[in-house]
Amino acid sequence: MSEPAVMSMWTIYDHPTDFPNEFVARRHEIVRGGSRPTSDAMASHSLDLLRDELARRGLSCISRHPTDEPQIVETWL
Repeated sequence: MSEPAVMSMWTIYDHPTDFPNEFVARRHEIVRGGSRPTSDAMASHSLDLLRDELARRGLSCISRHPTDEPQIVETWL
């Protein structure tokens, strides 16, 4: 039996409690039935540097949804 397809998404957070002085991008895996967090993360004092890195990886930005948690800036797929 083959492994289920997994897609990654990166969510950028605005100064979360565990990184109060930085923006943080955290990777989640999208799987059948939802998503699960991973331990992959990037932190920076600059939001633009995180955006540049995710764009360099070929990802596309999706604006935050009004019902997202307030510290979520955007998500990249």
